[in-house]
Amino acid sequence: MRLLFVGTGCGGGGTESHFASLASAMAGAGHEVAAVVRPGEHIYRELASAGGVRLYAGRFDRNNDPAGAASLWRAVRHFRPDWVVASFKREYLSAALAARAHGAGTAFFKHIVNMHPASVRLIPRLADRFIVPSEYLRDELVRRGAPARRLRVLPNPVDLRRFAPNAALRACTRAELGVGSDEVLIGFVGRLEAGKGIHEYAQALDLAMERSASLRALWVGDGEAAALLLERIWRSPHRDRHSHLGWLADVRSSYAAMDLLALPSIGPETFGRASIEAQAAGVPVLASRNGGIPETLADGETGLLLPAGDAPAWAEAIVRLAQDGPARARMGAAGRDFVQAHFCQRRIAADFERLLNDERAPA
Repeated sequence: MRLLFVGTGCGGGGTESHFASLASAMAGAGHEVAAVVRPGEHIYRELASAGGVRLYAGRFDRNNDPAGAASLWRAVRHFRPDWVVASFKREYLSAALAARAHGAGTAFFKHIVNMHPASVRLIPRLADRFIVPSEYLRDELVRRGAPARRLRVLPNPVDLRRFAPNAALRACTRAELGVGSDEVLIGFVGRLEAGKGIHEYAQALDLAMERSASLRALWVGDGEAAALLLERIWRSPHRDRHSHLGWLADVRSSYAAMDLLALPSIGPETFGRASIEAQAAGVPVLASRNGGIPETLADGETGLLLPAGDAPAWAEAIVRLAQDGPARARMGAAGRDFVQAHFCQRRIAADFERLLNDERAPA
């Protein structure tokens, strides 16, 4: 198949990572793949470094941006895809019009809930395939009025060659952070904002650090609540046991250094990409029983699901695993196997191909 991905978003979050990973996976599966991307941004850099995907420059600065639409139409005319795949709402209408004008199918991905009630009902009908990353998001959109028969679920893929246990990288990164071999490093990777549960998690860390002298915390990310969080950490009696790295384009070294990953969101999470990346790297996950997160791990086997926002419960779980190295090792090994079985690029690419070729899908 010839697949043209359209992704001119300029962030570096889960949607952008999913876009780059899926495009690379389809190219690796032998399909001819091109992408309309914003030069210099995260998606562009990821695809350029991976190779195998033809890149066209484009940008949508607002919904149905005329300049963006023009760049998309040029790419469609030049590449002549069988499918146009879009992941950002600004691009949906232009992608649908360009694809239909040139006889191509359309596949739209939706990663978050923020759709106007009218859009929930209408946008899925613009595409031949409307795809979400979790059963949770599918059910939520249907509850809000989306046509159930038009929604399909395809989880995020992860590249197991990129995200893998790496002893040398672990030793180097822990040395840079000043983390000893006998210390337990629990990490957070994501946007620093209230909905991610960072304040409740910081409270849990204070409680856990009171009980476990070997516990260290790593924060990877930035966001609107970063200053407030860092102020809170500075006031903590355990402030010297926290490290903050800010936003990183490549988080593999951080995962390599960790003994545990925390995903403490209290706001609705539709998937939880950090969970599968960490497990691929052999890191057990402590995560909120919230939204689509439970679909990303095996509770009790590759990590633990905990009540969102419950600092004492989180502290108890953190201390328990911080003091049980064999349990962490078992969970880490099981986590990589779990990701291999459910989220590896090869599997998701094959599932996506079957989804596109499914003649039973609604027209």
